[in-house]
Formats: sequence, structure tokens, C-alpha cells
Amino acid sequence: MADTSQTTGGLMGSDDSVASHFDFEGTNKVRSEATRGRIRLAILVFTCCFAVMTGRLVMLGFDSPEPEAQRNSAQEAMAAARPDLLDRNGEILATDIKTASIFAEPRRIVDVDEAVDAILSVFPDIDGERLRKRLAGKGKFTWIKREVTPRQQQAMHEAGIPGIGFLSENRRFYPAGPTASHIVGLVNVDNEGIAGMEKYVDQSGLSVLHDLGFARDSNQEPVQLSIDLRAQHVLRDELGKSMTKFKAIAASGIVMNVNTGEVIAMASLPDFDPNDPKDVNKPDRLNRITAGVYEMGSVFKTITTAMALDSGKVRMRDSFDATQPIRVRGGTISDFHAKKRILSVPEVFIYSSNIGTAKMALKIGKEEHKNFLKRANLLDRLQTELPEARTPSFPKRWTDLSTMTISYGHGLTVAPIQVAATAAALVNGGKYIKPTFLKRSREKARKIAQPLVSDETSASMRYLMRLNTLKGSGKRSKVDGYLVGGKTGTAEKVENGRYSKDKVFNSYLSAFPMDKPEYVVLVMLDEPKGLKETYGYATAGVNAAPLAGNVIRRIGSMLGVSPRFGQKIVPTVAASF
Repeated sequence: MADTSQTTGGLMGSDDSVASHFDFEGTNKVRSEATRGRIRLAILVFTCCFAVMTGRLVMLGFDSPEPEAQRNSAQEAMAAARPDLLDRNGEILATDIKTASIFAEPRRIVDVDEAVDAILSVFPDIDGERLRKRLAGKGKFTWIKREVTPRQQQAMHEAGIPGIGFLSENRRFYPAGPTASHIVGLVNVDNEGIAGMEKYVDQSGLSVLHDLGFARDSNQEPVQLSIDLRAQHVLRDELGKSMTKFKAIAASGIVMNVNTGEVIAMASLPDFDPNDPKDVNKPDRLNRITAGVYEMGSVFKTITTAMALDSGKVRMRDSFDATQPIRVRGGTISDFHAKKRILSVPEVFIYSSNIGTAKMALKIGKEEHKNFLKRANLLDRLQTELPEARTPSFPKRWTDLSTMTISYGHGLTVAPIQVAATAAALVNGGKYIKPTFLKRSREKARKIAQPLVSDETSASMRYLMRLNTLKGSGKRSKVDGYLVGGKTGTAEKVENGRYSKDKVFNSYLSAFPMDKPEYVVLVMLDEPKGLKETYGYATAGVNAAPLAGNVIRRIGSMLGVSPRFGQKIVPTVAASF
């Protein structure tokens, strides 16, 4: 019994242990289920919280009482900096300055009438009715005035109107004002280049950097132009004086380095002030040097003579009969100061004979004539850094008559910068170098130079241009100490399809010093009037020629060309490239 009892007791003890074990596993399972439930609940709570936060952020993005996004976006747009533009000597032509713009948050404005009155007291030019509508609306952000003066900003600040704020922006400033306006160009209210070298800078990659978020500071490499601000001032000043004196409707000019193609100065009057460009879109503010095309008149005889001599079909000792006008197709080609005799090539040039020049061109032939003008880059649009440029116009059907009239500058319109660039090639030894408004070395110029005429032809042209200044129509361009050479051009303007007898476009194409030219100077006067001192004449010899001489007299020494007195004038062949 005892053993049985013990056995039974042992079994019973064993059953209790098993039961106890099962109870423990059940409890753990319950606890595990509870833990998982709590985790699920926590996840659900956090998910809901994040959903609420996300929803709130989305709502704030669409319906924020604070127009931070718009304000920041405007600030970003205005923060874009531009590189300084410098002249060849480091003088600043364009730079960024900090200024303020005023904006409004209509939802924050308490009294619209009070706000409108305060704004109009500082900015009376703003349309009050439109302003009232904008401020009374439900918009979150609107501009009031961009680029205000410190005094205007202070006045608005003192007005203390709730909902009116200020943002700082970069504004373009041009220290030289209108002096080089057609070269430098200008920017719009968002500091984006819209004309001149300012637009060139954007087209060269600055606008891409702005779009990508770069170029936000003022520590950008400056852009150095070929312009000499001193020479630029002289050119503009002399153009203005002659324009006033001869009552011309416009005046323009360009100075170019014949060995590098650099434009040293260029001006076109009337011009505009890029700091206050209210007149920039007026038709008479056109940049006549690159964006205008004209019949250049007798200055074109320089190109025709060079073509004839370089062809080998005409020599300096040849002569042409100018005793009678040329009658063709019901028209007449005659000379203004007719000599009515046989003229040598130098006489054709210095007496500016239309008859002699036309016969010279006919001897070359129309095909060769057109090909030469093509090689001289006078029949296609000239691409420079300035975006403002025009394409020349000429007859679709190039006839013998076309060759005759174009030989002396009628029937073909070109941009003056094209004539200056070709003239540079005719005096620098015969190499055409594409013009540039950026600083360029002689080494780089040599690499891009293209042959146009021979050294011998170039020497002949230097001789003829100097001879014209000494004995021909360019006498009034002479400058003591400088060996000036040139050619006048008096072109009758076309009105209603006919050449006018009393409206002319005058020009003088010159270079100096003619024994070894360094600079070409081309000046023009549009519709100059005759004066008592010119005996009523309004030809280029009495107005454009002295204008060029005045420019050369003032810029020669500042460009490093030392005056020489008492030297015998013997033009020589320019140094070979």
C-alpha cells in the first residue's frame, strides 16, 4: 500500500507539474497577443499622427496665411547676380548694386484706403484704381514698386502700413550713363540682359547658371570689353558737336584697331541712358553702326579700287575716260565735280569719279565683283557679340548696271561696321579680321585672320587714302603730327523710291598713321545741312571729314600713337602677318 500510495502520489505530483507548465505557456501566449495588440495600436496612432501632420502641411502649402513661398521665390529671382562689365583699362561700365522693392500682402492689409493713400503719396505715378483692386483682393502677394530709391523706401517704412514689406534685390548700374549705351546694352527689371553686351553675357551661359541656381553672388569673373572709355567719350562728344552744328538728324561712328579687329569706340546718336531707359524703344535710338544698313556712297570706292588693283586687271598707271557721263537704261552716271577728261587711277580716287570707278568695276566683271564683296564679308550679316545686327541688301539679279552703281556705293546697303572691318583689311597688309567687342590679343587675331588683298594692294590703298587727304576731298581731315588718310562719301538718300536731291547721308572713312596704320575711324552724319561757312554745301568733305579729324586729334595720343612732326610722308607696306 505504501508503495502504491507513493507511486500514486508520484504520479499526481507529475500531473501537477505538467498542468503548471501548460498554464505558463498559455499565460505567455496571452501576454504576447496583448503586446502585439499594443504595438499595432501604437503604429496606428503614429500613422494617424503622421497623416494629420502631412495633411496639415499640404493645407499650409495651398492655403498658408503667410506667403513665404512666393516671397522666397521672388527673393530668389532677384538675388541673381551679374558679372561686372569693364572697359579695356579696367574702368567699370556696368555693375550690380543693392536696392529695394516693395510688395504687399493683401490679406494682411487692415485699411485698404489708408494703404492706397500712403502708397500714392510716395509713388504718384502708380494707377490708384488698379492698386486698390489688387490690395482689396484675396491675393497673398503682389508687387507695389520694383527698384525704389532709399528715400522712397524710408518714406514707405515711416508710413507703417501693415501688410507692406520690402525685399532686397540686385539692380544694374551704369556709371558712364549713356556714353557707351549701344555697346553695353541694358537689363530688364529682373536683371536679365535684353540688349547689347548684357544680352551677350546671358546668351553665353549666365542665364543657364541662374536657372540652375548658380551665379547668385557678386564674386563672378568680370567681362572685359575692347572699348576704351576715354576714346568712347571723345567719339560721342565730337559726334554730338557735329550733329548740333550741322543740324543733322543723327550721327554715328566707330574706331577699330586694324591689327586685332577690336572695336575701341562706337557711338550712335541719339542714344539712351541705360540707368533710365525710357527712350530705348524710340525708332531714332537705333544702333546705326551694327543694326542699321545704308548706301554708303563714295567711301565704297575704296573697296572697288582695292578690288580692281588686286585683280591685276587694273594698275596704278592706268587711265579711264571720264569726259562724258555714262547713259544706261534711261539713267545717267555722272560726276559731282566733273573733270571732263581722262583720269588716272589716283585721280579717279581723289576726285571721286563715279564714271571712272564704274568703268574700273566693269573691267573686273560682275561675277568677280560680287565674289570679292562676298569675300570681304559685305553681302552677309556680320555676326559679332552684339545681338543687334542687320543683313545687307543687294539686287537679286546682279547685272552690269548693278556692278556700276554698287562700285560707287549705290544699290547695296551694308552695316557701317562691315565697311570699317573691310577697310581695316585694306590698310593692315591685306588680312581680314572679324570685329570684336571683347579684348583680343594680336596673337589671337593672327590665328583668325583671312587674306583679302595682297601686301602690294594694301600699300597702294594706303598711298591713295593719304593722297586724298593731302590733295582731294579729305583735306579737312588733316591733323598735325598724324598721318591721316581717308575717303569721303556723300550718298543721296532714297525717299519714296527715288534719290533725294536735298537729303544726304555723309561719311568719312579714315585710318592713321598711314605709314603703318593702327586704327580705322568711320564717322557718319545723317541729313546734315549746309552752313554759311561751307557756302551752303552739305557734302562729306565739309562736315564728315573735319569730324573725323577732330576725333583723331583727341584720341591719337591716348591710344598710344605719338604725333610726329616734320616727317616726310611715305606710306609703306604693312608688316606681314
